[in-house]
Amino acid sequence: MNDILARRARRARRATMGIALSVALAAGIAPVTAIAAETSSPTGAVALQTEDAATEKEKAHAAMQEALKNLEAAKDAAGPEILETIEHVITDLQSLRDRMLKEADDSRGPLLYLQANVDAAQAKYDEAHNRTSGLQAELNKAIDDGASNETIKQLRSEIMSAERREKSCEDDLHHCQRRLESQESVVAKFEANAEKCQTDIDEETAKRDALLGDLEKAQAAYDDACKAYEEAKAAADKATSPEIAKPTETVPPSGSAQPAETTPPAGSSATGKDTSPSSTKQANTNSGKQADTTAGKLANTGDTAPSAIALAAIAAAGLGITATATRRIKNSK
Repeated sequence: MNDILARRARRARRATMGIALSVALAAGIAPVTAIAAETSSPTGAVALQTEDAATEKEKAHAAMQEALKNLEAAKDAAGPEILETIEHVITDLQSLRDRMLKEADDSRGPLLYLQANVDAAQAKYDEAHNRTSGLQAELNKAIDDGASNETIKQLRSEIMSAERREKSCEDDLHHCQRRLESQESVVAKFEANAEKCQTDIDEETAKRDALLGDLEKAQAAYDDACKAYEEAKAAADKATSPEIAKPTETVPPSGSAQPAETTPPAGSSATGKDTSPSSTKQANTNSGKQADTTAGKLANTGDTAPSAIALAAIAAAGLGITATATRRIKNSK
């Protein structure tokens, strides 16, 4: 909205300057005088400077309000209760993780004993298996050698006993292995729980750090926005201060056309009467007073820049002076 108003104001000033130039041309005033009257005044530049400063101030104020809104949101997200809850969760998770790690260490103790049992059972099974294999080889050799039936029967009986022994040792080995595997799974479970707790701790810690980081960034952004607003406000105040807004005295250019005072002849042969130059001077004085009065009234309105109306009044006064002088010269002839 402020940009639209500023553009309208500039268009209005350009239109006013064009009207003033046209009136000046019609009145016989040099165009450079009319243009200089409009451009030599600092009011236009000051007005533009003031508008720009006010616009920047409004933008800075809006940015500050937005930064404040973000800061309040960050404060709500990182409120004391929320942070305290996160800290409690982290503390509980750390405690649970430590307990899981301790359980894993305690469960890891029997592993050595169970592994020893497995090794012993494996040795017994290997011995029993080797015994069975040896008897079977001896039986085969006895059959090949044509040993007596009593020998063969005896070997077969020993083989059956060795096989039963081997089967028992195999069962013991499997039992020891299952116990070892079960204990290892218990240790692995405790370790997995401890790792899960650590993952949850990392997530909660990252969440807390992110909230605090967002709060810190929002605070820094708000501080920067406040600083920018203070600078924009100071610039706007400076632009609207009397030292800046007060227009300087305008000095018309030396080359501007001024209505020349016409001096009538001392006497007229037609009438035989003298025409006093005081009449012409009186007319010029009256016209000048009228122009001064018009300019004074316009000045009292607070418009420090020469407007189209002011230039028209000055031009009309100039035309009046010239017309009066011309009529008196003609009458004198």
